Amino acid sequence: MFEEMRNRRAARRITPGDGRPLQRFRWWQLPYRSLFYLRPTGGDGGQPVYAVDVRRGQDQTSTKAGADLYLDGRHHARSRLPAAFPVPGGTVEVRLSAFGLRRCHYVTAAGTEHLLVPDSASAEGRRAHLDRTRPALSRGIGTASLSVLVVALLVLAAQLAEHVTGVPEVAEHVGAFTAPVHPPAWCNAVLTLLTAAAGTERALRVRYSRLLDGAAS
Repeated sequence: MFEEMRNRRAARRITPGDGRPLQRFRWWQLPYRSLFYLRPTGGDGGQPVYAVDVRRGQDQTSTKAGADLYLDGRHHARSRLPAAFPVPGGTVEVRLSAFGLRRCHYVTAAGTEHLLVPDSASAEGRRAHLDRTRPALSRGIGTASLSVLVVALLVLAAQLAEHVTGVPEVAEHVGAFTAPVHPPAWCNAVLTLLTAAAGTERALRVRYSRLLDGAAS
């Protein structure tokens, strides 16, 4: 029932496309554009090819924030975010986070999920190419990103706990907590920059954790 209600809401956000051609990805669009494809898996050239075009960094509270769906190179539909485009055999779901794409998956009617294929010229496509050609380096970068987010979460949790237990009424019931470290302002600034870089790197792999990436944003 919940799934049916969600699908109905998503359908109301979709508007028909205008048939314009899909623009080729250009290098200067790396900082703000994501382009993914849902290609046929059976090798049948007669099957349709869908493309999802999203501009990152959109204000998702705005009615203008959306994703565009192309069918065989022509604009097929547009939806406000979060988007759920019905396609043969399932749905293409698109969501943004503060750092980029949080979701761009094809969900079949049976419930299985498949990440769409990024355009090779896009930032996501270049990150996927690194993963294929330099897997050890790719894993190292991924581990570093995860570590930065874990450290940022621990620092944030400690500072928040100290602030909350600093209230006398709270301290009376649970006691006061003192953070083990108090980083200087410059250290917090560096950690903020590293957190943004780590979140962006994970977004390029369309990785999202509500706890880690949500807290970082």
